Amino acid sequence: MQTVEKTYETLLVDEVKPGIVTVTLNRPDRYNAMTNTMFREMEQLAWDLDTEDELRVVILTGADKAFCSGYDLADAEELPHLGALGMLDQQERAARALAALRSMRVPLIAAVNGAAAGGGFSLALAADIRVAGPGAKFNAAFVKIGLSAGDLGVSWLLTRLVGPARASEICFTGRMVGAAEAAELGLVNQVADDAVAGALAIAEQIVTNSPGGVQLSKRALQANLETGSYAAAIELENRGQALLTRSSDMPEALAAFKEKRPPVFQGD
Repeated sequence: MQTVEKTYETLLVDEVKPGIVTVTLNRPDRYNAMTNTMFREMEQLAWDLDTEDELRVVILTGADKAFCSGYDLADAEELPHLGALGMLDQQERAARALAALRSMRVPLIAAVNGAAAGGGFSLALAADIRVAGPGAKFNAAFVKIGLSAGDLGVSWLLTRLVGPARASEICFTGRMVGAAEAAELGLVNQVADDAVAGALAIAEQIVTNSPGGVQLSKRALQANLETGSYAAAIELENRGQALLTRSSDMPEALAAFKEKRPPVFQGD
């Protein structure tokens, strides 16, 4: 993949297995805190990866002991001095980066190897699937620094994952949620001894399936979170299924079933 060959200042990109790419936030000396440079690189990387036909799954993790500690407080000192429109521009820069990652056509798995705090929590929530390591911990500590937990999608995504009462308690207190509790609440899919290895095991299951089927499943799941009716959800699903029957993968799956062999999907 051409994208893997590029170099980034704040990210490491590696194709660990065919079709599976890991993206590592690479500022370990700052607990992988996010900067404007990282926001720009995450957005660009998401665009670049989306052009890779061979891509099947992206795993996002952090270097060393942390996943992501949020926005770098060394840069945050300037925030109170920005005008209203300047602060809005700053928020939208960060939001574009997370939205670009979340909207990639392939599944995004967050391998949360350590602390995911503030904006790092938002980043983990933006993934389709979350695997926590034993040392993973999550918090929406915005209220502790005079800000709102309505930041970078937390208020929308967390509520849908754990329910409004749990989300309210986590956001109003700003407390830490450890790996075991996160699994109990449904905040993460599983806890693994090694978060990246756990994420890779899920990714390997995903890549055995039809690429088009997985991608349109992701599109339907995300789109129907925002759909207001059962009828509208069904309409979107119907179109996706009709489209996929025109691909080569469905006839191949049927042929493989009859011939008692694994299917060979082409994704076209």
